Amino acid sequence: MKIVISQPMYFPWIGMFEQVRLSDIFVFYDDVQFSKGSFTNRVQVKYNNKEGFKWLTVPASNLNLGVNINELKIDHTKNWQGEHLDILKASYEKAPFYTEMKTIVETLFSTKTDSLSDLTIKSMELVMDYYGFKDKLTISKSSELAINGKSTQRVFDIVKHYNCNVYITGHGAKKYFDHELFDNNGIAVEYIDYKKNEYPQLLGPFNPYVSILDLIANTGKEGIKYINSGTVYWKQFLEQSN
Repeated sequence: MKIVISQPMYFPWIGMFEQVRLSDIFVFYDDVQFSKGSFTNRVQVKYNNKEGFKWLTVPASNLNLGVNINELKIDHTKNWQGEHLDILKASYEKAPFYTEMKTIVETLFSTKTDSLSDLTIKSMELVMDYYGFKDKLTISKSSELAINGKSTQRVFDIVKHYNCNVYITGHGAKKYFDHELFDNNGIAVEYIDYKKNEYPQLLGPFNPYVSILDLIANTGKEGIKYINSGTVYWKQFLEQSN
């Protein structure tokens, strides 16, 4: 059984969904501290050849030091939904599957919630539904598991809770992660090996780091074939990274 544990993100890039596709268990790490500048509440989309891209940001009303992701509240005083739809229209109205992408976004915006975490989780689940990933997944939130602790030890305890033997992660963990803790307990740590596959894309040179909404607008459900990166064992990954 393979598990991914990730902070919720707002319509994140393809690489996040490559982790989703590889996993059997997906845990939203929602009760950890929000990091300013993270992708929890913002994502890039291509905009035009001159500006290159724009940020879609969900504003929070309580961005205080030390606040956890699942404690963040959406700032409803700002018309961010309208701004996001305007940007997406300007960027993708000429894309072949613009309507399908717009429907996903409008479905999210019809969700009544004050929780930024719940909104971002819903954004990812809508994409999981669109590509059929959700059918095979067990999905949960770390805040619902009553597993305390921090750093590698807490991640390890969550993996053990689900009796998984493979933990898949992105590249951000390589500097602090206690790989031996997992090895010593028969759990393989694998890093995603991002292919950054090029697909048909509007508005200038290809950019692999923009929102998954770009893939949907340009390729529709056929875009699933571009969500196909594999993994590499942690020792090999660290060797390649040096």
